[in-house]
Amino acid sequence: MPCLLALAMALHGCAYVEDLFRQKPQPLLPAQELYQLGDAEMVKKNYPTARSYYQKIVERHPQSNYAPRARFLVGETYYREGTFDKAIPEFEGFMAFFPRHEIADLVQFRLAMSYYDQLKPVEQDQALTVKATDQLKKLVREYPESRYASDALAKIEICRGRLAQKELWVAAYYFETENNPAAARQRLEGVLKDYPRTLIIPEAMFRLADLNAREGRAAEAQDLFRKLAEEYPYTEWGKRATQRLRTAATR
Repeated sequence: MPCLLALAMALHGCAYVEDLFRQKPQPLLPAQELYQLGDAEMVKKNYPTARSYYQKIVERHPQSNYAPRARFLVGETYYREGTFDKAIPEFEGFMAFFPRHEIADLVQFRLAMSYYDQLKPVEQDQALTVKATDQLKKLVREYPESRYASDALAKIEICRGRLAQKELWVAAYYFETENNPAAARQRLEGVLKDYPRTLIIPEAMFRLADLNAREGRAAEAQDLFRKLAEEYPYTEWGKRATQRLRTAATR
């Protein structure tokens, strides 16, 4: 009896395998249908499932009109998940193949935002800030009429301010911790030269003037304090400069 049971099971297994081979391959869904299925999942925020539909379009319908948008949407699913390291290559791939596509400006904006959304505190490395700035500038340069251009310009200024703050932070570190006024001076002068329209300028001017005073460069210090007081009279640093000028005048 056990032998008969084993034989029956073996025959059943063979029949099952044969049925598998007889099954017809699943038909490939049209690109439009895959796209609609992906969009339906995007609305429900089922990003992995949506991504699988878009990826099928990219892989199996590369010549369809839906392929460029599908490639962008693969990256968009990663972006919405906050998986920026996977979103960035998808956006870069789109821009490499479809730089003049009707949604190219949106893709460029998303590429820039993939770096911008990862900006680090001033005390940390600012490499991502530099990359965000570069990609935002590319958007403004390549797509000046884009609806995203004005937002990009505003974010460029925020990035520039962040980079200026970093330089100011480094200058303070050199001066206060490393006792290296020469390195601090180089950073402060760099801020005044490279970031002239940022909000950090009054503080940079004051700290450079203070550094001049400490090093015995009285005339240079007074000139810079005076310029600061005249150009930024209502800022904290402008008021401090005015006080320093008054103190020097009473001596």
